[in-house]
Amino acid sequence: MSLPRRLVSEALGTALLLAAVVGSGIMGQRFFEASGLVLLVNTLATAAMLIVLSLVFAGSHFNPAVSVVLAWRGELSWREVPAYAGAQVVGAIGGTLLAHAMFSRPLASFSRAARTGPGQLLSEFVATFGLLLVVRGTRAPYAVGLYIAAAYWFTASTSFANPAVTIARALTDSFAGIRGVDVPGFILAQLAGALCAVALFGWLKPKEAA
Repeated sequence: MSLPRRLVSEALGTALLLAAVVGSGIMGQRFFEASGLVLLVNTLATAAMLIVLSLVFAGSHFNPAVSVVLAWRGELSWREVPAYAGAQVVGAIGGTLLAHAMFSRPLASFSRAARTGPGQLLSEFVATFGLLLVVRGTRAPYAVGLYIAAAYWFTASTSFANPAVTIARALTDSFAGIRGVDVPGFILAQLAGALCAVALFGWLKPKEAA
């Protein structure tokens, strides 16, 4: 597939993923007062959409951390990584704006949700570390979706595990949001987790990882 087609797939897939993440959070807040129920709605919609998108856009990443790791493994040209990351970020922002439009909210509303501290950063490291282990171990869409569903609940950060998603969620003052000031720390933790996961997997299973 040509690079322009791959980039459109990345942008469109990431947009629909963020529409599910942000939109389900807004919908959950409309129907439930308990944050636990909102999180459950958010989890189910996100995991289901991720599985569907992974099947429809097979081979797409929707995640700059995955693109960086694939370039590190020699499966993607480093020259294409900025284009992939750009398409993913643009798509993520577009999906957030789309979710706001569908629920008649201001298109962009900067988040006030504080997500800071060692526990949050460790959670993002662990969430992304586990995600990349799953991606390297099996690229089955169901496995990725199930992992994200689990990580929503066992990490304190509710598992962003994606730099593009993190940037876009700074633009929604809803359940899914994150303060802009907390974004750089999340992204650094995510990239560190991704790289550590692939390095470990390459050592544990060198034949499968080759």
